[in-house]
Parts: sequence; structure tokens; C-alpha cells
Amino acid sequence: MGKIKQLFLTNQFFYSLLGIATFFAISFFMKGLFTVAWIVFWLWLAVLIFDFIVLFSGKGRVEITRIYPEKLSNGDENPMKLMINSFYPFPTSIEILEEFPIQLQIRNNEYFTRLSAYQSTEISYLMRPTQRGIYEFGRCIALVKRFGFFKRRFLTNQAQQIPCYPSYIQLRKYQLLATSNRLNELGIKRIRRIGSAMEFDHVREYVQGDDYRHMNWKATAKIKKLMVNQYEEEKSQPIYSFIDLGRAMRMPFDGLTLLDYAINASLVLSNATILKQDRAGLLTFSKEVNVFIPAEKRNNQMLKISEALYQVTTNFEEPEYGKLYSYAKAHINKRSLIFLYTNFETLDSLRRQMNYLSMLNRSHIIVVIVFKNVEVEDLAKSAPKKTIEIYNQIIAEKFIYEKQLIVQELIRNGFQTIYTAPENLTINSINKYLEIKARGLI
Repeated sequence: MGKIKQLFLTNQFFYSLLGIATFFAISFFMKGLFTVAWIVFWLWLAVLIFDFIVLFSGKGRVEITRIYPEKLSNGDENPMKLMINSFYPFPTSIEILEEFPIQLQIRNNEYFTRLSAYQSTEISYLMRPTQRGIYEFGRCIALVKRFGFFKRRFLTNQAQQIPCYPSYIQLRKYQLLATSNRLNELGIKRIRRIGSAMEFDHVREYVQGDDYRHMNWKATAKIKKLMVNQYEEEKSQPIYSFIDLGRAMRMPFDGLTLLDYAINASLVLSNATILKQDRAGLLTFSKEVNVFIPAEKRNNQMLKISEALYQVTTNFEEPEYGKLYSYAKAHINKRSLIFLYTNFETLDSLRRQMNYLSMLNRSHIIVVIVFKNVEVEDLAKSAPKKTIEIYNQIIAEKFIYEKQLIVQELIRNGFQTIYTAPENLTINSINKYLEIKARGLI
């Protein structure tokens, strides 16, 4: 009885049955075809029986193994693999039905392959999740057929849950290129170091090309050799990512929200901070401060930040910058570099919060991220053909001009500013961090 539940009739079965019925109907008017119709029927029946026997008798089966990552990277193409093993002693055609998580809304979840006797193969595909959280894969179903009249179903896997974390693929990519000194491939700029944000390390002998301004004349006179002071970059500086969880951060771009872009960027920036021997911290806020991780550079700091960002969700509330200022003043005592991931859409919304941001900027260095509305910019550059399209283009240009006024207002009030498209946020944040370090502003 269990094997009968695995049996499925294919379209080929019904089409062939319809053809034989048609043959019998025609033989009713042409008596000479009646015997031929019966011969075709018995041959068809014999093929059906043989097809059923070879599919369901013996130890023939198909096994599918999911080779999925332990966690998914949000906003990235995650490699997924299905390993198919056939234990049939003859060639088979296999249809794979994967029950994808509901968040993905994937409809084309069928894969087809043909295997020889006792053969194995691998099906690879890419999956791009756009929401953090738990992704639950249902059962993986294999439908096997030999001659095409019947299919035998194998339930090869039960439900599997995979958590989706902020973009750790970007994180690993940055680490790999950083260790091989190839960050310019990602768009990371080489910043010319200026200013005096350097700490004395030791005195060494002069070599050609050293800056003569670093000559140590006392040591030179003492040992009668040219000596220079060796400096190193200041370390252990606190770098914070402040992430706004308010209504404006729900705006979507390319499947992700602005909050997701901010989370991915802050994760990579925190890792870059620790690689530069600085201390990384995190704060998320809306009406209240939700998460606060003090800036540290311990081994488990990135794990703490990643776990905190995994659970971050946005809401429809307006952020309270007054409470943010009070909390930061009470809990962040040392002068820090703060990246503020928020989204001011109008000049009035910025001016309402300007007093709090200015007070915070007196004690710290604030880098305010302003997001470009890429879709609005594309609309403004389009060629209108109808009157309504002209109106839409004018409104789009007004929004762009408003964004430019916001950036100018921030710069006029002494804020560091990043005006960027969401997809370029990570690279621009790292470049701004390296620029501020090189200029010795912190």
C-alpha cells in the first residue's frame, strides 16, 4: 500500500490511453483495424506493466542530499547544491521539486536531470534572500520515471531551517582582499596620509626615501648615523555605528530596505575597524535606544555585533534624537567616530533634529549618511512624452534638489557627510573611515 501512494500517472499515460481509445473508435468504422487496435492495446498494457515493475520492484531508489550553508547572507547570492544519487540499474529521468521558504516567493522550483545506472550528479543554483530571519525549506521531492507512463515519488528530506544573517559574504570578501592587499578592486581608495595623527613607535636608522622631517637629530649626534623617528597609526579609537530603526528606513531598494543596507554596511565597517586595531561598537535606536554594544576589539566582538544585527527590525515610529543624545552622553565617554545611518527626506525633518546632532557633534565626530533615491534620479533623467510624465519629472527634480540642500546644510553645520546610493554604502563608509583616520580628525 505504501508503494501505491508513491505512484503518479503522467500526461503521457493519459495521452496514450486517449490515442488507443481513438484507434478503437476508428476501427468501429473500419473493420480491418479492429484486430490491430487490440494488438496495440495489449502491447501498451505490457509496456505499462513492465514500466510499473521496473520502477517499484527491487532495491532501486533515488536519494537527494541538501548541501546548504549553515546560514544565509542577506542580499547576496548564496550558493546552494542538491546531490542526487540514483540506485537504479538502468537510466532514469528525475524531476526534483524543492519546497522553498515562503519569503522567497519562488515559483519555478522544478529541476530536471537524467542519470545513468548508479550515477550521481549535482544541481547548483543561487539564492538571494532579502529578509533576515529563519528560512524554512520544506520537503525535497524526487519524481522518477523510466518509460514515462508512471512516476515514483521519493520524499528524500524533511523540513530544514536556515537563519539568514547580515551580509557575511561581503565581510569575508573584504577580509580576503584586505589580507592580499587588493582592496582597490572593491573601490577602497588609497588615502594620502596627512596631519599628525600618528603615535611614536621607535627610532631606527635612516634609509633613502624617509621623510626628513622625522629626523631625530639628538640620536644622530649620539651614534653618528642618520636616525629617524618611526611612527605608527593611532589605535584603539572607538568607532560606532548608529542605526536608525524608524519609519524612513523601511524604504525599499532592489528588494532590500535601507535598514538592510545600513546593517550590511555597519557589519563590514565594524570588521574593518577591528582589522585596523580600532574598537567597534553598535547602537540602534528609534523612540528608545534598542541595542547598545560598547566599542571593543575583543575576539568575540564581531560575533556580538552580528548577533545583534540579525535580530534588528524596523518599525513605523519616528526616532527620538533627544533620547539618543542623552544616552550617548551618558554611555560614550571617549571622543568617538560615529556613523549615523538614517534617512532625512526633507530639509524640515533635518532641522528638527539639528540641535541634538550639533550637541553630539561637539563631543564626537558624526558622519551622517544621506541616501540617494536612485529611482527618483532615473525618473528625473528620463525623456517625458506625456504631460503627466513632465509633472512626474519636475517632482523628481524637486526631491533631488531637496536632498542636495540637506547635504549642504549638514556640511555647513560641520558634519561629515556621505551622499550615496544604497548599493554603494559599504564601500563609501569604509572610504570615509579611512579618510578620517588619514586626516587625523580623531
